[in-house]
Amino acid sequence: MNLLISFFFATIVNIQGADWCYQSQVTCGGNCTGPDGWATVAGTCDGRAQSPINIVTRRTLPDGRLTPFTFTGYQEAFHGFITNNGHTVQVDLPATAKVQGGDLAVPYKAVQLHLHWGKDGGPGSEHTIDGERYPMELHIVNIKEEYNSLAEALKDTAGVGVLGFFYEESRSSNKKYDAIVNALNTIKHPSSNTTLSEVSLDMLIPSRSKMTSYFRYNGSLTTPACVESVVWTMFENTISLSRQQLAAFSQLQFADGKPMVGTYRPVQLLNGRQVYRSGSQVVLVSTLLLITSVISAIGLPLPN
Repeated sequence: MNLLISFFFATIVNIQGADWCYQSQVTCGGNCTGPDGWATVAGTCDGRAQSPINIVTRRTLPDGRLTPFTFTGYQEAFHGFITNNGHTVQVDLPATAKVQGGDLAVPYKAVQLHLHWGKDGGPGSEHTIDGERYPMELHIVNIKEEYNSLAEALKDTAGVGVLGFFYEESRSSNKKYDAIVNALNTIKHPSSNTTLSEVSLDMLIPSRSKMTSYFRYNGSLTTPACVESVVWTMFENTISLSRQQLAAFSQLQFADGKPMVGTYRPVQLLNGRQVYRSGSQVVLVSTLLLITSVISAIGLPLPN
């Protein structure tokens, strides 16, 4: 039995070879199983805690435990492969990049990052906010520090922590993304890769001051086998790229040779799950009220 379990988890992280695909490939006549049929590829894709979701902001609950994160190694430049794996663009990350805080039970270490996008800069994020789909979404995939692999972490219902970021279109290019966008020309075809150098995670995400507002919920991987072992953190503040930079991702090809566009899974039902939002604003308001009360109590005039 243990052998079978080990085989299962070793397989799910290499599921890229399975006959699943995105809806855009089905629409283009691809002979593959689109999102509506992913449960036939992996039964766990029919679970009740699936991702992505539509985050309805008025239904989220503030949680004061969702404090700012502490990042280690994010400022350090790294050398890693950027790969067209037939489904998306993936960048291998050094395990020295770690995140903790934000009500994560333990520190999590980085494994890889990948992206999801639309077509030529159009809507393409996996998660939506109040029904709005952004042009692209970044996932930084982390696992608990104690584990040695993603397969091992997926056995733990909270073994994987994904940091998610939305992109928006800007008038000017984001020079910090030049290395990634330029590398796309080299990895147009599936299974091709090239080396990224002198890139840091800090270059790719918002500044710390813009990462205090975020949403939290428990969910799954967004591709087969859709294992429900993910603690999701979706940040509110976006990353800006030009229309040309966003559209550059559409030049890539899926494993079947079709244009790599629409690389997102449709949003899934919440099924009773609660989505929380960081409580920094709630804490700030409470602090201001306390200060006001103290000033009033000692008879000092309140500021205008």
